[in-house]
Amino acid sequence: MFADEKLITVPFDVYRYDPAHGGEPRYQHYELRLAPHTPILTGLLRIRDEMDPTLTLRYSCRSAICGSCAMLVNSKSRLACHTPVGPEVKEHGRIVVDPMRNQPILRDLVVDQQPFWSRYEKMEPHLILDPKHPMPEGQTTAMSPAQVERFKETPRCISCAACFSACPAVEADPAFPGPMALAKLYRFVVDPRDTAQTHRLQKIQTEGLWLCLRCHLCTEACPKDVRPSERIRDLKELAVQAQGGTEAGSRHAIGFLHNIEERGTLNELKLVRQTSGIGGLAASLPQGVRIWRKKPELTQSPPPIEGLDQVKKIYSTLKDDKSEES
Repeated sequence: MFADEKLITVPFDVYRYDPAHGGEPRYQHYELRLAPHTPILTGLLRIRDEMDPTLTLRYSCRSAICGSCAMLVNSKSRLACHTPVGPEVKEHGRIVVDPMRNQPILRDLVVDQQPFWSRYEKMEPHLILDPKHPMPEGQTTAMSPAQVERFKETPRCISCAACFSACPAVEADPAFPGPMALAKLYRFVVDPRDTAQTHRLQKIQTEGLWLCLRCHLCTEACPKDVRPSERIRDLKELAVQAQGGTEAGSRHAIGFLHNIEERGTLNELKLVRQTSGIGGLAASLPQGVRIWRKKPELTQSPPPIEGLDQVKKIYSTLKDDKSEES
Protein backbone atom coordinates (compact mmCIF):
# COMPACT_ATOMS: atom_id res chain seq x y z
CA MET A 1 0.00 0.00 0.00
CA PHE A 2 1.19 3.52 -0.74
CA ALA A 3 1.99 5.36 2.48
CA ASP A 4 -0.54 8.16 1.95
CA GLU A 5 -3.33 6.04 0.42
CA LYS A 6 -6.42 5.48 2.55
CA LEU A 7 -8.23 2.17 2.69
CA ILE A 8 -11.81 1.90 1.43
CA THR A 9 -14.53 -0.63 2.07
CA VAL A 10 -14.91 -2.84 -1.02
CA PRO A 11 -18.12 -4.91 -1.24
CA PHE A 12 -17.70 -8.05 -3.40
CA ASP A 13 -20.62 -10.09 -4.72
CA VAL A 14 -19.03 -13.22 -6.15
CA TYR A 15 -20.74 -15.84 -8.31
CA ARG A 16 -20.69 -19.26 -6.64
CA TYR A 17 -21.63 -22.58 -8.21
CA ASP A 18 -20.39 -26.09 -7.57
CA PRO A 19 -22.20 -28.58 -9.83
CA ALA A 20 -20.41 -31.53 -8.21
CA HIS A 21 -22.23 -30.89 -4.93
CA GLY A 22 -25.56 -29.75 -6.35
CA GLY A 23 -27.30 -26.52 -5.43
CA GLU A 24 -28.28 -23.52 -7.49
CA PRO A 25 -25.94 -20.75 -8.64
CA ARG A 26 -25.85 -17.85 -6.19
CA TYR A 27 -23.91 -14.75 -5.23
CA GLN A 28 -21.97 -14.60 -2.02
CA HIS A 29 -21.23 -11.29 -0.36
CA TYR A 30 -17.86 -10.36 1.11
CA GLU A 31 -16.35 -7.08 2.29
CA LEU A 32 -12.70 -6.11 2.45
CA ARG A 33 -10.73 -3.02 3.38
CA LEU A 34 -8.39 -2.32 0.50
CA ALA A 35 -6.39 0.47 -1.07
CA PRO A 36 -8.15 1.83 -4.19
CA HIS A 37 -5.28 0.75 -6.46
CA THR A 38 -5.53 -2.89 -5.33
CA PRO A 39 -6.24 -5.30 -8.23
CA ILE A 40 -9.52 -7.19 -8.02
CA LEU A 41 -7.56 -10.46 -8.25
CA THR A 42 -5.71 -9.55 -5.05
CA GLY A 43 -9.06 -9.01 -3.33
CA LEU A 44 -10.38 -12.38 -4.54
CA LEU A 45 -7.23 -14.13 -3.31
CA ARG A 46 -7.60 -12.50 0.08
CA ILE A 47 -11.20 -13.73 0.21
CA ARG A 48 -10.02 -17.24 -0.62
CA ASP A 49 -7.07 -17.17 1.80
CA GLU A 50 -8.65 -15.37 4.74
CA MET A 51 -12.42 -15.82 4.52
CA ASP A 52 -13.53 -18.70 2.27
CA PRO A 53 -11.05 -21.36 1.09
CA THR A 54 -13.73 -22.97 -1.12
CA LEU A 55 -13.73 -20.08 -3.60
CA THR A 56 -12.40 -21.34 -6.94
CA LEU A 57 -10.78 -19.13 -9.56
CA ARG A 58 -8.11 -19.34 -12.24
CA TYR A 59 -5.00 -17.15 -12.27
CA SER A 60 -1.25 -17.36 -12.85
CA CYS A 61 1.13 -14.48 -13.59
CA ARG A 62 -0.72 -11.63 -11.85
CA SER A 63 0.94 -9.28 -14.35
CA ALA A 64 -1.57 -9.08 -17.26
CA ILE A 65 0.61 -11.40 -19.34
CA CYS A 66 -0.93 -14.87 -19.20
CA GLY A 67 -4.64 -13.97 -19.48
CA SER A 68 -5.69 -16.68 -16.99
CA CYS A 69 -7.72 -14.40 -14.71
CA ALA A 70 -10.20 -13.10 -17.29
CA MET A 71 -13.69 -12.82 -15.77
CA LEU A 72 -16.69 -10.52 -15.72
CA VAL A 73 -16.31 -7.50 -13.47
CA ASN A 74 -19.56 -5.57 -13.16
CA SER A 75 -20.76 -7.28 -16.36
CA LYS A 76 -17.67 -6.41 -18.43
CA SER A 77 -14.92 -8.78 -19.55
CA ARG A 78 -11.74 -7.83 -17.70
CA LEU A 79 -8.45 -9.19 -16.41
CA ALA A 80 -8.90 -9.28 -12.66
CA CYS A 81 -5.18 -8.68 -12.08
CA HIS A 82 -5.29 -5.55 -14.23
CA THR A 83 -8.47 -3.95 -12.86
CA PRO A 84 -8.20 -1.88 -9.65
CA VAL A 85 -11.02 -1.92 -7.09
CA GLY A 86 -11.26 1.84 -6.57
CA PRO A 87 -12.78 2.96 -9.91
CA GLU A 88 -15.24 0.05 -9.88
CA VAL A 89 -16.51 0.88 -6.40
CA LYS A 90 -16.73 4.57 -7.26
CA GLU A 91 -18.79 3.88 -10.40
CA HIS A 92 -20.92 0.93 -9.28
CA GLY A 93 -20.83 0.99 -5.48
CA ARG A 94 -19.72 -2.65 -5.38
CA ILE A 95 -17.82 -5.26 -7.39
CA VAL A 96 -19.90 -8.05 -8.93
CA VAL A 97 -17.69 -10.87 -10.19
CA ASP A 98 -18.98 -13.52 -12.61
CA PRO A 99 -17.37 -16.23 -14.74
CA MET A 100 -16.84 -15.49 -18.42
CA ARG A 101 -19.75 -15.87 -20.82
CA ASN A 102 -20.06 -18.26 -23.76
CA GLN A 103 -18.17 -21.07 -22.00
CA PRO A 104 -19.55 -23.78 -19.64
CA ILE A 105 -19.02 -23.09 -15.95
CA LEU A 106 -16.95 -25.74 -14.18
CA ARG A 107 -17.04 -24.22 -10.71
CA ASP A 108 -17.42 -20.70 -9.33
CA LEU A 109 -15.32 -18.41 -11.57
CA VAL A 110 -13.64 -21.19 -13.58
CA VAL A 111 -14.99 -22.00 -17.06
CA ASP A 112 -14.30 -24.74 -19.58
CA GLN A 113 -12.44 -22.99 -22.41
CA GLN A 114 -12.81 -25.82 -24.92
CA PRO A 115 -15.33 -23.85 -27.09
CA PHE A 116 -12.84 -21.00 -27.28
CA TRP A 117 -9.85 -23.15 -28.20
CA SER A 118 -11.67 -25.47 -30.59
CA ARG A 119 -12.81 -22.51 -32.73
CA TYR A 120 -9.30 -21.12 -32.66
CA GLU A 121 -7.80 -24.44 -33.83
CA LYS A 122 -10.13 -24.46 -36.86
CA MET A 123 -8.34 -21.36 -38.12
CA GLU A 124 -5.16 -23.42 -38.68
CA PRO A 125 -3.19 -20.99 -36.50
CA HIS A 126 0.26 -21.78 -37.84
CA LEU A 127 2.31 -21.02 -40.93
CA ILE A 128 1.38 -23.12 -43.94
CA LEU A 129 4.54 -23.33 -46.01
CA ASP A 130 5.29 -24.45 -49.55
CA PRO A 131 6.93 -27.89 -49.17
CA LYS A 132 8.95 -27.18 -52.31
CA HIS A 133 10.46 -24.09 -50.72
CA PRO A 134 10.99 -24.77 -46.98
CA MET A 135 12.43 -22.12 -44.74
CA PRO A 136 16.20 -22.46 -44.35
CA GLU A 137 16.92 -24.65 -41.33
CA GLY A 138 18.69 -22.88 -38.51
CA GLN A 139 18.39 -19.48 -40.14
CA THR A 140 16.13 -16.51 -39.58
CA THR A 141 13.59 -15.43 -42.17
CA ALA A 142 13.93 -11.71 -42.63
CA MET A 143 10.89 -9.47 -43.05
CA SER A 144 10.83 -5.78 -43.81
CA PRO A 145 9.40 -3.29 -41.29
CA ALA A 146 6.49 -2.70 -43.67
CA GLN A 147 5.68 -6.42 -43.72
CA VAL A 148 5.79 -6.63 -39.93
CA GLU A 149 3.61 -3.52 -39.69
CA ARG A 150 0.82 -5.37 -41.52
CA PHE A 151 0.38 -7.62 -38.48
CA LYS A 152 -1.09 -4.56 -36.73
CA GLU A 153 -1.63 -5.27 -33.01
CA THR A 154 -2.25 -9.03 -33.34
CA PRO A 155 1.06 -10.16 -31.77
CA ARG A 156 -0.07 -8.55 -28.50
CA CYS A 157 -2.89 -11.07 -28.06
CA ILE A 158 -2.56 -13.20 -24.89
CA SER A 159 -5.54 -15.47 -25.69
CA CYS A 160 -7.38 -14.48 -22.52
CA ALA A 161 -10.83 -14.99 -24.16
CA ALA A 162 -12.15 -11.66 -22.85
CA CYS A 163 -13.27 -10.81 -26.39
CA PHE A 164 -14.89 -14.24 -26.79
CA SER A 165 -16.83 -13.69 -23.56
CA ALA A 166 -18.00 -10.24 -24.64
CA CYS A 167 -19.10 -11.27 -28.14
CA PRO A 168 -22.88 -11.51 -28.78
CA ALA A 169 -22.26 -13.23 -32.14
CA VAL A 170 -20.55 -16.11 -30.32
CA GLU A 171 -23.55 -16.39 -28.03
CA ALA A 172 -26.05 -16.26 -30.90
CA ASP A 173 -24.40 -18.52 -33.46
CA PRO A 174 -22.09 -21.49 -32.80
CA ALA A 175 -20.77 -21.13 -36.37
CA PHE A 176 -19.05 -17.84 -35.53
CA PRO A 177 -15.33 -18.45 -34.82
CA GLY A 178 -15.00 -15.60 -32.34
CA PRO A 179 -12.98 -12.37 -32.39
CA MET A 180 -9.64 -13.80 -31.25
CA ALA A 181 -9.70 -16.64 -33.77
CA LEU A 182 -10.41 -14.24 -36.63
CA ALA A 183 -7.75 -11.77 -35.47
CA LYS A 184 -5.23 -14.62 -35.42
CA LEU A 185 -6.38 -15.70 -38.87
CA TYR A 186 -5.72 -12.18 -40.15
CA ARG A 187 -2.21 -12.38 -38.72
CA PHE A 188 -1.43 -15.45 -40.88
CA VAL A 189 -3.24 -14.17 -43.97
CA VAL A 190 -0.90 -11.16 -44.12
CA ASP A 191 2.26 -13.08 -43.17
CA PRO A 192 4.52 -13.04 -46.27
CA ARG A 193 5.91 -16.47 -45.35
CA ASP A 194 2.49 -18.13 -45.45
CA THR A 195 1.47 -19.73 -48.75
CA ALA A 196 -2.20 -20.37 -48.01
CA GLN A 197 -3.77 -16.91 -48.19
CA THR A 198 -6.26 -17.88 -50.89
CA HIS A 199 -7.17 -21.09 -49.07
CA ARG A 200 -7.68 -19.25 -45.79
CA LEU A 201 -9.84 -16.51 -47.32
CA GLN A 202 -11.97 -18.96 -49.30
CA LYS A 203 -12.53 -21.16 -46.26
CA ILE A 204 -13.48 -18.41 -43.81
CA GLN A 205 -15.93 -16.80 -46.26
CA THR A 206 -18.40 -19.62 -45.61
CA GLU A 207 -17.29 -20.45 -42.05
CA GLY A 208 -18.39 -17.44 -40.07
CA LEU A 209 -16.54 -14.34 -41.26
CA TRP A 210 -19.72 -12.47 -42.19
CA LEU A 211 -21.52 -13.36 -38.94
CA CYS A 212 -19.73 -10.56 -37.04
CA LEU A 213 -22.28 -8.05 -35.71
CA ARG A 214 -19.82 -5.12 -35.88
CA CYS A 215 -20.69 -4.09 -32.30
CA HIS A 216 -16.98 -3.61 -31.36
CA LEU A 217 -17.56 -5.08 -27.87
CA CYS A 218 -14.56 -7.35 -28.43
CA THR A 219 -12.30 -4.35 -28.96
CA GLU A 220 -13.72 -2.69 -25.86
CA ALA A 221 -13.04 -5.84 -23.81
CA CYS A 222 -9.50 -6.51 -25.06
CA PRO A 223 -6.94 -5.70 -22.33
CA LYS A 224 -4.10 -5.52 -24.87
CA ASP A 225 -5.65 -3.19 -27.46
CA VAL A 226 -5.53 -5.86 -30.18
CA ARG A 227 -8.69 -4.37 -31.74
CA PRO A 228 -10.10 -7.64 -33.08
CA SER A 229 -13.15 -5.96 -34.63
CA GLU A 230 -10.82 -3.93 -36.87
CA ARG A 231 -8.92 -7.04 -37.91
CA ILE A 232 -12.22 -8.74 -38.80
CA ARG A 233 -13.03 -5.72 -40.95
CA ASP A 234 -9.63 -6.08 -42.64
CA LEU A 235 -10.27 -9.77 -43.26
CA LYS A 236 -13.58 -8.97 -44.94
CA GLU A 237 -11.88 -6.42 -47.17
CA LEU A 238 -9.13 -8.88 -48.10
CA ALA A 239 -11.71 -11.58 -48.87
CA VAL A 240 -13.67 -9.26 -51.16
CA GLN A 241 -10.48 -8.09 -52.90
CA ALA A 242 -9.39 -11.68 -53.46
CA GLN A 243 -12.71 -13.20 -54.53
CA GLY A 244 -15.40 -10.56 -54.94
CA GLY A 245 -18.95 -11.38 -53.89
CA THR A 246 -18.88 -15.15 -53.48
CA GLU A 247 -21.73 -15.55 -50.97
CA ALA A 248 -24.44 -13.55 -49.20
CA GLY A 249 -22.20 -11.76 -46.71
CA SER A 250 -19.73 -10.38 -49.22
CA ARG A 251 -22.45 -9.58 -51.76
CA HIS A 252 -24.31 -7.64 -49.06
CA ALA A 253 -21.18 -5.64 -48.22
CA ILE A 254 -20.48 -4.84 -51.87
CA GLY A 255 -24.13 -3.92 -52.51
CA PHE A 256 -24.19 -1.68 -49.42
CA LEU A 257 -21.02 0.09 -50.62
CA HIS A 258 -22.43 0.72 -54.11
CA ASN A 259 -25.80 1.86 -52.73
CA ILE A 260 -24.22 4.60 -50.64
CA GLU A 261 -21.93 5.70 -53.45
CA GLU A 262 -24.86 5.94 -55.86
CA ARG A 263 -27.37 7.87 -53.76
CA GLY A 264 -25.87 8.47 -50.32
CA THR A 265 -28.57 6.26 -48.80
CA LEU A 266 -29.80 2.68 -48.98
CA ASN A 267 -32.23 1.31 -51.50
CA GLU A 268 -33.45 -1.66 -49.45
CA LEU A 269 -35.16 -3.39 -52.37
CA LYS A 270 -32.05 -3.16 -54.50
CA LEU A 271 -29.86 -4.33 -51.62
CA VAL A 272 -31.96 -7.49 -51.17
CA ARG A 273 -31.54 -8.29 -54.87
CA GLN A 274 -27.80 -7.59 -54.76
CA THR A 275 -27.40 -9.80 -51.69
CA SER A 276 -29.69 -12.73 -52.49
CA GLY A 277 -30.28 -12.47 -56.22
CA ILE A 278 -33.61 -12.74 -58.02
CA GLY A 279 -34.50 -15.90 -56.09
CA GLY A 280 -33.97 -14.19 -52.76
CA LEU A 281 -35.93 -11.19 -53.93
CA ALA A 282 -38.83 -13.44 -54.93
CA ALA A 283 -38.70 -15.20 -51.55
CA SER A 284 -38.92 -11.81 -49.83
CA LEU A 285 -41.89 -10.71 -51.92
CA PRO A 286 -44.61 -11.60 -49.34
CA GLN A 287 -42.80 -9.61 -46.68
CA GLY A 288 -42.35 -6.75 -49.15
CA VAL A 289 -46.07 -6.68 -49.86
CA ARG A 290 -46.82 -6.47 -46.14
CA ILE A 291 -44.40 -3.57 -45.78
CA TRP A 292 -45.86 -1.83 -48.83
CA ARG A 293 -49.38 -2.01 -47.39
CA LYS A 294 -48.32 -0.47 -44.10
CA LYS A 295 -45.62 1.94 -45.27
CA PRO A 296 -45.49 2.22 -49.06
CA GLU A 297 -42.81 4.89 -48.90
CA LEU A 298 -40.32 2.27 -47.66
CA THR A 299 -40.60 0.27 -50.89
CA GLN A 300 -39.90 3.24 -53.15
CA SER A 301 -36.47 4.08 -54.50
CA PRO A 302 -35.07 6.80 -52.20
CA PRO A 303 -33.97 10.09 -53.76
CA PRO A 304 -30.29 11.06 -53.64
CA ILE A 305 -29.28 12.89 -50.48
CA GLU A 306 -28.20 16.51 -50.39
CA GLY A 307 -24.45 16.84 -50.65
CA LEU A 308 -24.05 13.64 -52.68
CA ASP A 309 -21.08 15.23 -54.41
CA GLN A 310 -19.23 15.20 -51.08
CA VAL A 311 -19.95 11.48 -50.67
CA LYS A 312 -18.54 10.83 -54.14
CA LYS A 313 -15.41 12.81 -53.27
CA ILE A 314 -14.90 10.60 -50.20
CA TYR A 315 -15.25 7.48 -52.34
CA SER A 316 -12.83 8.89 -54.90
CA THR A 317 -10.26 9.65 -52.18
CA LEU A 318 -10.59 6.15 -50.73
CA LYS A 319 -10.09 4.57 -54.15
CA ASP A 320 -6.99 6.70 -54.75
CA ASP A 321 -5.58 5.64 -51.36
CA LYS A 322 -6.15 1.97 -52.20
CA SER A 323 -4.42 2.40 -55.54
CA GLU A 324 -1.37 3.90 -53.84
CA GLU A 325 -1.25 1.07 -51.30
CA SER A 326 -1.32 -1.58 -54.00
